[in-house]
Amino acid sequence: MENRNTIIYSADNVEKKSTKELLSEVYDALNERGYNSIDQMVGYILSGDPSYITSHNNARNKISRLERDDIVEEMLRAFIEK
Repeated sequence: MENRNTIIYSADNVEKKSTKELLSEVYDALNERGYNSIDQMVGYILSGDPSYITSHNNARNKISRLERDDIVEEMLRAFIEK
């Protein structure tokens, strides 16, 4: 019988990124692939369809971690603060 050690994974060890940081990474990934980042992100926010977001650099997974209303809130906050 083989001795196997159990590895415990804790989500607490995962770096938590802000909404702004994740949106910036998604924006950059879309640009790298040649997409119009704003149009693609607006399409995602309005429809909730993740196919608007490229899987390049794990962007689709990153944006899926966020609630769409949190994205809109972050955008409105940035707009008002400028």
